[in-house]
Amino acid sequence: MSDSAKLSHGRRHFLAGLGGIAGLAATQSLAPAVAADPPQRNGKPLLKLSLAAYSFNSLFARRGTAEQMAAAKMTLESFIEYCAQQELAATELTGYYFPKDITPEYLLNIRQQTHRLGLSISGTAIGNDFCLSEGEARDKQLEECRNWIDYAAIMGAPVIRIFAGKVPKGDTEEAAIERCVAGINQSLEYAATKGVFLALENHGGITATPDQMLKIIAGIDNSPWFGVNFDSGNFRTDDPYRDLERIAPYAVNAQIKVAVNPNNQGKQPADIPRMISILKDAGYRGFVTLEFEEQNPFEEIPKYLDQLRGLM
Repeated sequence: MSDSAKLSHGRRHFLAGLGGIAGLAATQSLAPAVAADPPQRNGKPLLKLSLAAYSFNSLFARRGTAEQMAAAKMTLESFIEYCAQQELAATELTGYYFPKDITPEYLLNIRQQTHRLGLSISGTAIGNDFCLSEGEARDKQLEECRNWIDYAAIMGAPVIRIFAGKVPKGDTEEAAIERCVAGINQSLEYAATKGVFLALENHGGITATPDQMLKIIAGIDNSPWFGVNFDSGNFRTDDPYRDLERIAPYAVNAQIKVAVNPNNQGKQPADIPRMISILKDAGYRGFVTLEFEEQNPFEEIPKYLDQLRGLM
């Protein structure tokens, strides 16, 4: 049995023990039709460096008018130029910083600029919440996800980082996970028609721990367009490194932060070499995006990019 087959085989035994999530089949023979498997990869690990626009969060206008975007200290266009100056392979264009009114022309201009500068768009991101109860608010979240799938396809962005959400007041986590699974599966059907990956990020709420992440994954259809966004700074557990190892095999996108916060006791410098080793050990092939959330980004980001280049 190959290593990937062993991983898939062992994972299905684990999933069978979870039971009940979105009709998860309890038998191994039925599991492949219900649960998303880790992506199958060939060859050695391959890591390509990108930078997230969120690294300059305070300098952007958020979903502003044309006038607000022009008055901001940084725009997506100037951020793309910065990425090219840093000799990066790619750029991640976070959805928050696109204009309020997004047109095909705007998206095509972004695609033209990045390609002309020799950059890939490693991905984009939305701040969705699929835990909401049935109704207009939930429908709006699903519609936004479909819209961003269209936007990503036009730009040539291969992946969208999606969130799961949090348990609504007075609700149960079990019910919230069930709705989240349904929302992701529904969105995946559309994403598959556009050739865009949906990468579930470990981002608090019902994805605050690897156990929660795996419960969600247990209910996701076995679609080749689904995976995990490995965010190195978002587990606030007692051992974030151990927990990142558990989700790394499912990664189709990866972000590196320069700090961790075990047990929410305060930030401490991240062991970045260990983060990269976790991805390599999982056989990850794809973009690794620096998402810098600390002070003095213009001074500090080039230093971390150099460190990551050396490790990758």
